[in-house]
Amino acid sequence: MSKSKVIVVKEIPISIIEINSQDYISLTDMVKSFGDENIIYQWMRNRNTVEFIDIWEQLHNPDFKGAEFDTFKKQAGLNSFTLTPRKWVENTGAIGIFSKAGRYNGGTYAHKDIAFEFGSWLSAEFKLYLIKEFQRLKDQESKTLHLDWSLQRTLAKINNRIHTDAVKDTLIRSIPVRSIIILAGIL
Repeated sequence: MSKSKVIVVKEIPISIIEINSQDYISLTDMVKSFGDENIIYQWMRNRNTVEFIDIWEQLHNPDFKGAEFDTFKKQAGLNSFTLTPRKWVENTGAIGIFSKAGRYNGGTYAHKDIAFEFGSWLSAEFKLYLIKEFQRLKDQESKTLHLDWSLQRTLAKINNRIHTDAVKDTLIRSIPVRSIIILAGIL
């Protein structure tokens, strides 16, 4: 199940989707102030990019097809080399980048590690603002989780008090005093 969030970086709304407790950031949204989606394809043609994504996949994806990667590595950087996110995923079984169809929240998404690398390729300034806003979002989520935990703790405490009082009122008052003393082992 994916949950969608939005951060604003340099007045550009950027979608973040959470899948299996991992954050994927919209590369499509990130390029809006730099041009169109072709920038993503140019970035993926870069040899350093291909090598970075390969290492990331080896670290995080046990099903990654490394042999298929070798083909891309040999061609990366050549003028004739083209690579799209869809082609990368289909050929290597990658999980770090994916394309999602749709009018809302559609586009190319990358795991936060890869998205930050893409951000630095776009501009060092953009990457720093992206990390700052992403961290602000995570801090806000952490505070919300802490408040939720505190609320649940307080409710459990109140609920325990209600149950304890109910037991005292119902059971203890209905049992004769002599029986309580015998059960307590006083007599």
